[in-house]
Amino acid sequence: MRAVVTRVKEASVTIDGVVRGCIGKGFLVLLGVGPEDTEAEALYLADRVAGVRVFADEAGKMNLSLAAAGGALLVVSQFTLYADLKSRRPGFTKAAKPEIAKPLYEAFIAECRRRGFTVAEGEFGADMAVASVNDGPVTLLFDTAER
Repeated sequence: MRAVVTRVKEASVTIDGVVRGCIGKGFLVLLGVGPEDTEAEALYLADRVAGVRVFADEAGKMNLSLAAAGGALLVVSQFTLYADLKSRRPGFTKAAKPEIAKPLYEAFIAECRRRGFTVAEGEFGADMAVASVNDGPVTLLFDTAER
């Protein structure tokens, strides 16, 4: 699994002109699933995202986790994180098929909620407009293949 995680002041996802999910301070998570991924990767990735310390402490140092900072998550499915960019027109055969990807996307969200986080989400497979006010900016790339 791959995730592009951006620390945000606020973020939202809109589908067909209707705001589907929004958060204040926290993480915007663009989540991609590969064909070999399992629930173990979803749980591992949720742990890594939840535990990364990139929020400022009282001294202004990036030292606080999402929980310590009182942040939320907005999770958006993003199969294009597995794009093959060898040609000018990306190919997406390296992304998991929906029947594999959707349950793992949902497992990631469920694990984040189980850990006590507020989680807003997009709609798997929908055409979405994602808006964010980046904080920092701080953007991190997680890839479970690089453990």
